[in-house]
Amino acid sequence: MEVKSVVAKARKAQAIFEKNFSQEQVDEIVQTVAQTVYDNAHRLSELAVEETGMGVVEDKIAKCHGKSTGVWHDLKDKKSMGVLRVDETTNLVEIGKAIGVVAGITPSTNPVVTPMSKIMFALKTKNAIIIAPHPKAARCSGLTVELINKALQKFNVPEGLVQILSNPSVEKTQELMRSCDVVVATGGMAMVKSAYSSGKPSFGVGAGNVQVILDRQIDYQEAALKVITGRKFDNGIICSGEQSFIYHEDDRAEVMAAFVAQGAYVVPDQERQLVVEAIFENGGLAKDAVGQSVNFIAAKAGISVPAGIKVLVLEAKGIGEADIICKEKMCPVLAAFSYKNIDEAIQIATANLLLEGSGHTAGIHSNNQENIRKAGSRIPVSRLIVNAPCATTAGGSVEGGLAFTNTLGCGSWGGNSISENFTYKHLLNVTRIASISRKKVSAPKPKPTLV
Repeated sequence: MEVKSVVAKARKAQAIFEKNFSQEQVDEIVQTVAQTVYDNAHRLSELAVEETGMGVVEDKIAKCHGKSTGVWHDLKDKKSMGVLRVDETTNLVEIGKAIGVVAGITPSTNPVVTPMSKIMFALKTKNAIIIAPHPKAARCSGLTVELINKALQKFNVPEGLVQILSNPSVEKTQELMRSCDVVVATGGMAMVKSAYSSGKPSFGVGAGNVQVILDRQIDYQEAALKVITGRKFDNGIICSGEQSFIYHEDDRAEVMAAFVAQGAYVVPDQERQLVVEAIFENGGLAKDAVGQSVNFIAAKAGISVPAGIKVLVLEAKGIGEADIICKEKMCPVLAAFSYKNIDEAIQIATANLLLEGSGHTAGIHSNNQENIRKAGSRIPVSRLIVNAPCATTAGGSVEGGLAFTNTLGCGSWGGNSISENFTYKHLLNVTRIASISRKKVSAPKPKPTLV
């Protein structure tokens, strides 16, 4: 009964919002959503770590600041209602219209910024939104929505425009998805598949397993710093976080020395299986290892690591299905692979992505434009990050041109409907007015058939 009444309330609110609020008012409202999360970053981040038991407070604060600023940067000058565009050549007119009620499915790994960005995208396009949080993150997601609604009261927005399911469950989420107009699902693959089978238009994401190629003749110290920065961010729970690095076999000593200098512990062969068993159980990630620190992983594995270590590095014994460490590792652990030439490096990255993470993200550190283009052409991903930490740029980058979001489409490779970063434009219906000229046009003479 709760879901039905929540959806009914949202439909009523959306109709009022769509009819009575201008572009300028909507933009001020959207900015306020971002400002609310920015201003409450410390409180929300502390609660997120306390409630979920995952991640790093300081990194979550940085994420709240970065995502709120970035999403607003993308949205502030964009027209999202009425006449969006008139084609100068054909006079085709495009008119943007709201979809209705959005079901926003959000994960425990990003329980603050994911609801925020979905709310911003929905309100920018005059939709109502209902957040269905992960049960493990109901309190911090609930507080996020509560603070946003309190901040929006001064605009007299209709009650029910932004809501969140109380006491969330799989059953409530599934009912919400069947009852809304569009689903935006961020979370585990089971939830995303459920969204796509809900009978409603859906946007979901695929699994991440970011493979990073280290080309030759680069600054390995700089590359190692960036890879480690991405891998350790929020204890490795970012789907776009680096998972593996792939280096030329002749440069092994220099590469490993660079990683050690930047805070990596290269796990000795005799300790390797202990770490593998600490992060994987029954062929999948061990739940108690997700989003945990290096010290936690080392203690669970029963090994000792020097103070100040940021990530663990495991050298792979094969690619793809040949070694379980080729899969996604949502904790500060990296797999390392060697290659003989750039073509083999691309082959390694592709094999690992086809095992898990196809369509998501890959990275390359290179000064060779030909190799960068070759990697982008061959690796089955929706985004290739060049010379930057993947974890903090794949989900939005002013310099790189990627839209700020927390929902990263993986295309057909990852079983998704889009192969780009999800943003406000995906929550618009567009009417196109095509004015066909009545001027008589003489038909072209048919060309003779060639025998």
